[in-house]
Amino acid sequence: MIVDCAVYQNGKRAPSEVPLDETFEQSRAPNSFAWIGLHDPSEEEFERVRREFDLHELAVEDARKGHQRPKLEVYGDSLFLVLKTVRYAEDHVEFGEILLFMGDGFIVTVRHGETPLHQVRERMERRPDLLSQGPAAALYAIVDRVVDDYLQVIQELDTDINEVEAEVFDEDTENPAQRIYRLSRAVVH
Repeated sequence: MIVDCAVYQNGKRAPSEVPLDETFEQSRAPNSFAWIGLHDPSEEEFERVRREFDLHELAVEDARKGHQRPKLEVYGDSLFLVLKTVRYAEDHVEFGEILLFMGDGFIVTVRHGETPLHQVRERMERRPDLLSQGPAAALYAIVDRVVDDYLQVIQELDTDINEVEAEVFDEDTENPAQRIYRLSRAVVH
């Protein structure tokens, strides 16, 4: 699905909706760039975006398939970046993927999984001074969000692990896990 399709000029979003087939042309204006957001796009949607921005076919093939390793590849004047995302909910770590295409005057994001990029876009739209720097500013904000999400997951996991350790090793109760731990430690030492 095409989640968002916008052109920014001088750090501000164009006031009217831009049809996808006019996005590249409008992004060529001075101090402008296009930001296209896709979430689990259909073949037809992806093909339309590929044609509009002349995306490299090998990178597009990787993005369609998903399940790529993190990487950065250069195809002519454009970059293809794969980021692994992470989320922690209900004692379960979920991984997703963001694939980015960036070139002169555009950035295209393709999400597989539940990493919300809309919040990144909204935050950037409140900072025209940053958006005026072009698609590299959007790329930076996305990478920053992915890294922050990892830090948050690590903190949440650490909190949950400490809670479980406190329950397991409570001195007021004897439980099998605590006994196994003590026995295995006795063997190791």
